[in-house]
Amino acid sequence: MAGRNSTLLLLFAFVFFILLLQRPVFATKEAYVVYLGEHSRDPDLSPWEASMRATESHHELLASVLKDKEKVEDAIFYSYTHNINGFAAYLGEEDAMEISKYPGVVSVFPNRGYSLHTTRSWEFLGLERNSETHSAWNKARFGEDVIIANLDSGVWPEHQSFKDDGYGAVPSRWRGICQQGSDQSFSCNRKLIGARYFNKAYRAAAGPLNATFYSPRDYDGHGSHTLSTAAGNFVPGASILGHANGTAKGGSPRARVAAYKVCWPRTFRGECFDADILAAFDAAIHDGVDVLSLSLGGRPSAYFENSLDIGAFHAVKKGITVVCSAGNSGPNNSTVTNVAPWILTVGASTLDRDFPADVVFGNKRVTGKSLSEALTGKKLYPLINSKEANHGNASKEKAELCLPGSLDPAKVKGKIVVCLRGSSAREAKGETVREAGGVGMVLANSGSFGNEIIADVHVLPATHITFSDGLALYSYLNSTKSPLGYIAVHMTKLGAEPAPAMASFSSRGPNTITPGILKPDITAPGVDVLAASTGDVSPTELDFDRRRVAFMLKSGTSMSCPHISGVVGLLKALHPGWSPAAIKSAIMTTARVWDNEKLPLLDEATFLDASPFNYGSGHVRPNRAMDPGLVYDLTTTDYLNFLCGLGYNSTQLAEFRSYSCPSKPPHIKDLNYPSITIPDLSSSTKVTRVVKNVGSPGTYAVRVIEPRGISVTVSPTNLTFDEVGEEKKFEVTLKKIKEGESSAEYVFGRLIWTDRKHYVRTPLVVKSTS
Repeated sequence: MAGRNSTLLLLFAFVFFILLLQRPVFATKEAYVVYLGEHSRDPDLSPWEASMRATESHHELLASVLKDKEKVEDAIFYSYTHNINGFAAYLGEEDAMEISKYPGVVSVFPNRGYSLHTTRSWEFLGLERNSETHSAWNKARFGEDVIIANLDSGVWPEHQSFKDDGYGAVPSRWRGICQQGSDQSFSCNRKLIGARYFNKAYRAAAGPLNATFYSPRDYDGHGSHTLSTAAGNFVPGASILGHANGTAKGGSPRARVAAYKVCWPRTFRGECFDADILAAFDAAIHDGVDVLSLSLGGRPSAYFENSLDIGAFHAVKKGITVVCSAGNSGPNNSTVTNVAPWILTVGASTLDRDFPADVVFGNKRVTGKSLSEALTGKKLYPLINSKEANHGNASKEKAELCLPGSLDPAKVKGKIVVCLRGSSAREAKGETVREAGGVGMVLANSGSFGNEIIADVHVLPATHITFSDGLALYSYLNSTKSPLGYIAVHMTKLGAEPAPAMASFSSRGPNTITPGILKPDITAPGVDVLAASTGDVSPTELDFDRRRVAFMLKSGTSMSCPHISGVVGLLKALHPGWSPAAIKSAIMTTARVWDNEKLPLLDEATFLDASPFNYGSGHVRPNRAMDPGLVYDLTTTDYLNFLCGLGYNSTQLAEFRSYSCPSKPPHIKDLNYPSITIPDLSSSTKVTRVVKNVGSPGTYAVRVIEPRGISVTVSPTNLTFDEVGEEKKFEVTLKKIKEGESSAEYVFGRLIWTDRKHYVRTPLVVKSTS
């Protein structure tokens, strides 16, 4: 018997060991807590029986979602059976959302970890998990030896984000140069492997240039900030004047970087010019970059009429992924730029990090944002509306906006001044108040700015508040004989909710050039992003500010664009054979459309639900993008056929590549894009898509969330893949439920292919016509 028992024990140990080895089945799942409130105990049951019954009920509940008792056994790793009622389990996102709708379920939330604080965006995106199974950083070796370049305002080579300690030899495929120009102190290294400048088109607009214009050095700060966001080193101890403390780093921190300077001080015609941009594209493609990041753009134009579309097309043809910012012209609709389908276009959203600063007056406390210092203690100071503090030579309108020289020191000295936003830089208003002897400033939004508030590095204690809060403050000033208050600036706040939300400045769709292509494609953090600065720019970027900082906090789609570029670098390292379209698809189809409260993403401008015209496919999730399951792939020929479908002829296409359009070009709705947009549904239409398996073999079933008033039929409803690289075609029929009706509004839905391990999401965007 002893020998038999020993054999059984060894067999059990072997089986248990095999099960442990199989644990990576949860690589694409997350740990969630399902909270059911408090137990309702039966007094006739013993504690053991009550515990067993509670455990059984948890299994039954999850089984009703997963439809498989064996999966439930593997998924649940805690049952809370004493006082707290609930369980913890490995769930796919769709399962977590489904179970959250069940009666009796109080909440479903991710298994968040807590650690020492860092600068925030990459932790917010899930890359700083320790598990090698879950983190794209670990799986992709932090983007090691991928070459990421930007076309921007240059680079500050001495910054710690671009040091080369611990780097090996420069990749042999690199053919670029380090162009010093007039700056003999400028040098590259094994991290910053190349730099060039392009100023001929700018010189044609601006006239003769001095020696500082003949160097790739960044005197503006924008280029260093964006390049370090995409691929800067780990730099511990980063902050801006004590705020946002932690370790700065890029999305692909072990990638090599190169800077192509095409942007210069602004002229009346702009700062980055087509000819310079196209020259930089040409050089970068030759030099051997893997990713190109462009945080710049202009008004959308025909695809043959701007350098970005042309240059990007040639780069994509060579296997280079091109990532561009969507623009900062929100919250107006139809403002998105960089809309070519071969470009990956990025909107901007918020982090769960905040910089609260209160203004206290009367019996109210209003919270705004600021990176300034606080007024000492809670001493009350006189408050004054800047409109009532105008200097004798200045109009009340100029004083209301706190324009330079508009305030009377006799009226302002020792007071907190309330200024209206607009007509000048936000921090410049604070300088106007400081010069007049004010001790603090409250910056109130006008109606046109609404709820958008920004954390600025003001030169005196200050806070920036919303339009509605400003109305309350102005009402207090107008109704109180001797108004008093104080400003309290708090420490950095992490875990702010709801986040992400769509930044009000982020440009929105629909696409004005080709309405049948959804733009932007994706959203990423673009508000209050900490990254590298230069030694030549103050934190306010204004001439009067003599302070210098190693890191800057910036907001804009300029900041969200390099976040995606960093993620692309990781995918390039992990999947070097993937095309730019496959990488774009992986990023888009794995995105999420809800925030950290498991609610739909909000539009910061309106506090209403955002839509795909704000965020494209959703908010990026790098860890999911590394294993998307299926991708929508595209080739250069597909893009050329798309142009043929738009009416471009073979002569025009020669500008991209010599190509003859087919006698019957495919309709643009059938471009194999990871989103489906129908801007003119008159009755019904059929759309074709092809998906390629880049994961394990298996069968995918379709699930459809129909746009309001539209029926959606998918054929076939199941796709079975036997090997990697296998492709399957499916058709989507969209039909108006009520014939003859038209709508002035777009409606939105989603199509999801899933094998219960992967969730491949495709936005549906439809506008019906009569």
